[in-house]
Amino acid sequence: MTTSVPTGPIPSASYPPPPRQTANPAPLRSVNSLRRTSSIDVAWPDGVDGQRLFVGRARDYLTGPDGTGRSLAMGEFSLRMTEDKTITQIAADPAPASIGALVGARAGGHLRMTLREIMPELIAQADPLYLVLDDLSGTALVSSFAWGQWFPERMEILRQRLGGGNEDNPVLAQRANVCWGLQEGNSGVTGDAALDKVADADAGQLRNPADPEGWHEFLEHEGPGFRRARRIDVTRDGNLIHIASAFQDSARLREGGRVAIHEYNLGATVDAETLEVLSLDPEARILPFRECPGAVHNVARLVGRNLGQVREDVLEMLRGPEGCTHLNDALRALADVPRLVEELRQPA
Repeated sequence: MTTSVPTGPIPSASYPPPPRQTANPAPLRSVNSLRRTSSIDVAWPDGVDGQRLFVGRARDYLTGPDGTGRSLAMGEFSLRMTEDKTITQIAADPAPASIGALVGARAGGHLRMTLREIMPELIAQADPLYLVLDDLSGTALVSSFAWGQWFPERMEILRQRLGGGNEDNPVLAQRANVCWGLQEGNSGVTGDAALDKVADADAGQLRNPADPEGWHEFLEHEGPGFRRARRIDVTRDGNLIHIASAFQDSARLREGGRVAIHEYNLGATVDAETLEVLSLDPEARILPFRECPGAVHNVARLVGRNLGQVREDVLEMLRGPEGCTHLNDALRALADVPRLVEELRQPA
């Protein structure tokens, strides 16, 4: 990265407005490339007060030298979850033998530990199913954002709960220092940020009309809905691995289309032999609060580290207010890239 790290604190009010410009649609697939796409769609088939339906899908797609492609691997799960994030039922395809052990677990920080304990083979194989299971906790946390987009009256209730500008509000206090953008004193913690302006960016279309095979199929349903989507493009040029990835959280609008609350692009180069991270270039495209984009600066700490250890490094080096949880997840997802490079060697 070439961006310099700030040398001292910057007053929150002096920040420019947060970014509000999508990079969608996805670029056309390159020849001799491997694209991993993943999504978790959330719906409320029993009404907004009923259990949520989560459908996660991931796919590895190989594009050969002539531009034609084929699917190499896929993974999918469907589950139901209560308001307190308890998983009540789950099915997967292909289904690991231990998938049923997730019933009764809660989608929070400990879920990733549970996944490591009961499904280590998915991590070792860089299975696409693991990526969407690993993403479940973050999706469960953010997906309630969809309510306020489909039911504006619920956003008004939230505004009243947060008590705008009241720094003694206990709901706001719980958010302090959970991430870079919500550090103590920032607008998202003090209530200075207008909640009705937090999400006003057009999410665009993930699928490029000129490349319909560039994404897997998404869940189609009626009513409110949330989607977390990822794309990781991998190519190799001699001894260099090139990575171009994207991440977005979005919600359906009653009047049609989608609105996004989080979106990052992330580019990287890696030494193909040693897996040393040579460069990282994060780009904040859509974020809720004016302080949020500053999180990209600390990503430089990962340059020089081993890509295979990025999951552990992110949790150690970019924890809490040192990083953005959404950008951290985009970085952690790159741990599977060494396996994707191996898949590149397969004939198209």
